[in-house]
Amino acid sequence: MRIFDPHIHMSSRTTDDYEAMYAAGVRAVVEPAFWQGQPRTSPESFYDYFDALLGWEPYRAAQFGIQHFCTIALNPKEANDPRCTPVLDELDRYLAKDRVVAVGEIGYDSMTPEEDEALARQLQLALEHGLPALVHTPHRDKAAGTGRTLDVVRESGIDPALVVLDHLNELTVGMVLDSGCWAGFSIYPRTKMSEDRMVTILQDVGTERVLVNSAADWGRSDPLKTRRTADAMAAAGFGEDAVDQVMWRNPVAFYGQSGRLDLDEPKPDDESSFQGNSIRRGGA
Repeated sequence: MRIFDPHIHMSSRTTDDYEAMYAAGVRAVVEPAFWQGQPRTSPESFYDYFDALLGWEPYRAAQFGIQHFCTIALNPKEANDPRCTPVLDELDRYLAKDRVVAVGEIGYDSMTPEEDEALARQLQLALEHGLPALVHTPHRDKAAGTGRTLDVVRESGIDPALVVLDHLNELTVGMVLDSGCWAGFSIYPRTKMSEDRMVTILQDVGTERVLVNSAADWGRSDPLKTRRTADAMAAAGFGEDAVDQVMWRNPVAFYGQSGRLDLDEPKPDDESSFQGNSIRRGGA
């Protein structure tokens, strides 16, 4: 079984997790830029973080046979902090890098005017760079937040086929698929979505334009939830082709729209894979 986790925060995980993921069939991941738990106090801390996503983390993943890609953005939670918003002026240089396969995570946390502005601006950056967009739907008032997100996506003019709305549930999946966007689901131990609920949704809506991820981070989460969902699909009667579509071909199809998804086998011994990838302000 081959698995592509389209949303996982490996900077928060250990090398033991990489080893276990490989054993479970994971061969590629996308790591979205996100809030790391501790509020950032200057834009410079973002740049160090982005450099790690582009350089160190792909090298670390390669040691365990896993291809690592990332998405870059100012996340919605920090869009409300004026100490962080200057990052928006620096995103162009990062979005031009080869291993960046989307703009993200963008979207809503508390649905503030500041988040409105950051979302619209970063959707425009996705258009300018010809990249997909990974959009975070709010944890609170999810149905209203998802509807508002879809309005902004329509207003932006971006092709909905280039947009995935993540952290969806039974109440929001229909409106997202009807819009032409992709539907993303985060499988968690206690919150968001369980494997069994995910299987029921797949039985209802089918396997087209659906991404299933672990979204594993520094909180209570499980980097093997993609494999656990694949096993639950098989136990529920889904065939190998359907499982492969959800767990591999769909992420490849979505992020492949970036033109940057090189899934050749990683080269663990090539240290240049991370040494040459950092970006400093004012650099190329």
